[in-house]
Amino acid sequence: MARNRFQEGSGPSQRQLRVAELIRRTLSEVLQRGDIHDPELNRLSITVGEVRVSPDLRVATAYVVPLGGEKQDDMFDLLHRNRSELRRAVSRNLTLKFAPELRFRLDETFDHLDDARRLFADEAVRRDLDD
Repeated sequence: MARNRFQEGSGPSQRQLRVAELIRRTLSEVLQRGDIHDPELNRLSITVGEVRVSPDLRVATAYVVPLGGEKQDDMFDLLHRNRSELRRAVSRNLTLKFAPELRFRLDETFDHLDDARRLFADEAVRRDLDD
């Protein structure tokens, strides 16, 4: 039986990956340059770690974290408030039929890296790795 490429468990298509990376780069540049007309948002340093795009390319979920991990609630409030302006700024660099709706989630990648480092620093784990 043929597999549906949108079937659960299948990975993103090459087009999804390309569009997601283009959105990530563009969103990072927009936030870094301060192109949004909100001085509160422009004062924050926000890292865009990853963007995932739905199969129909209509929804883009950006995984973001503020510099230093502080003021997360403020960051999400500001991003949500300026979502339509961010969407317009990002869509200028895209050649898609529709500008994707932007959603923002906390990027927990750095937390996972810290957990892994802590695990590898554990004496029992180091002993097992040396053997």
